[in-house]
Amino acid sequence: MSMRIVFMGTPEFAVASLAILIKNNYNVVGVVTAPDKPAGRGQQIQQSAIKKFAVEHNLKLLQPEKLKDEHFISELKNLKADLQFVVAFRMLPEVVWDMPKMGTFNLHASLLPKYRGAAPINWAIIKGETESGVTTFKLKHQIDTGNILFQEKVHIEETTTAGELHDKLMQVGAELILKTVKEIQISFESGKELKFLPQNESLACHAPKIFKEDCLIDWEKPAIEIYNLIRGLSPYPAAYTQLKNGDEEIQLVKIYHSKYELGSPNHPNGSLYTDNKTFLKVYCEDGLIDVKELQLQGKKKISIQEFLRGFKIKENAKFVS
Repeated sequence: MSMRIVFMGTPEFAVASLAILIKNNYNVVGVVTAPDKPAGRGQQIQQSAIKKFAVEHNLKLLQPEKLKDEHFISELKNLKADLQFVVAFRMLPEVVWDMPKMGTFNLHASLLPKYRGAAPINWAIIKGETESGVTTFKLKHQIDTGNILFQEKVHIEETTTAGELHDKLMQVGAELILKTVKEIQISFESGKELKFLPQNESLACHAPKIFKEDCLIDWEKPAIEIYNLIRGLSPYPAAYTQLKNGDEEIQLVKIYHSKYELGSPNHPNGSLYTDNKTFLKVYCEDGLIDVKELQLQGKKKISIQEFLRGFKIKENAKFVS
């Protein structure tokens, strides 16, 4: 008998996981995703990436406003799922995650118990980790604490951005979803129990949601910490600072790419060093941040060479927090 699966997810990160289940002919009887909502400058109604995929593949779609809504719970029960899989979705109430007999499993973009929470990809890079990965685990009450079924490690290069790690983990995660569902299918058909690994609480750390104040660059910090913040927030939501250029109005600047140089600069932190043609460097506690790509508020993202062709950095200009 074919195992009935309900898939829950919203952003692009989840699409690869749903796609691999469909490609391998698993019986996905329903897809749950976020309601359509207005977004962008024009506040036009936007559909989630998962909804677009589900519609294209004629999958049963549910978009509840509230996960405890009686109508939604009734619809979900009617799907008679043996298994639910969650990838980048909301926190589920017990009435939802405890519904299928095989349980509800989650794919998380970290090596649990490290980086539990909403932004594991960003925080792993911000904290200077050299390794990340993906974990599949069975849901229980406390968020991201369930027993682990599988993990897959991914190396983080010194130059890796959050966007690049996102794309890598998205693909590795999809393969791990397939491995996980295959193992659950064997258990479903044979009656053999799955082998889980409890999480080691002594290794736990958190990756909370990123807020605007987390993105402000503190030029008093070491160069490596500033560099990691910039790449850990690139391309979204992006690290930012404020440009004080002579007597001009202070402007907000987002920095997307940079390099760092260690040294002992005898200059105020945040002050700028440039030839006004090819480079723009920022002095910090123990070196320089070499800005490669930035964006002035209200303008498009451009290389530093393009920026300097149209913008004159004045003497004593500086970035301020």
